[in-house]
Amino acid sequence: MEYMLFICTDPTAPKYVAEEDNIEEWVAEMEGRGVTRHGDRLRPVQDATTVTVRGGEVLVSDGPFAETKEWIAGYDVISCADLDEAVEIASKHPMAKFGKIEIRPVWPLGL
Repeated sequence: MEYMLFICTDPTAPKYVAEEDNIEEWVAEMEGRGVTRHGDRLRPVQDATTVTVRGGEVLVSDGPFAETKEWIAGYDVISCADLDEAVEIASKHPMAKFGKIEIRPVWPLGL
C-alpha cells in the first residue's frame, strides 16, 4: 500500500536543532528498505499559488489559502505493508521531532 507522508512544521514543537537533523540517514535507510517511491522539500508558503474556479472563472491568488502557522515543508511517498509500518517509518523521520508527519493512504483513481 502506498502512503503519502506530509512533512509539516509545528510552531509548538521543540526548536529545530540542525545537528539532530539526520535526514540523509533516514533517506538512506528507507531507500535500503525499498520503501521510498518519491520525496522532496517544498518551497516556502510565500512561494505558493492557490487556484480556484468559481462560476466558471479561474481565480489565482498568491500564497496558501489556509491561514495557519503550520505548513507542509515536504513530502514522501512510501510503499508499506500496512499502516503500522508507515507509522514506524514516519517516527524515524527527523521532522517527527521538530514538526509533524501526517500519514495518508494513497487513494488511486482507478483510471
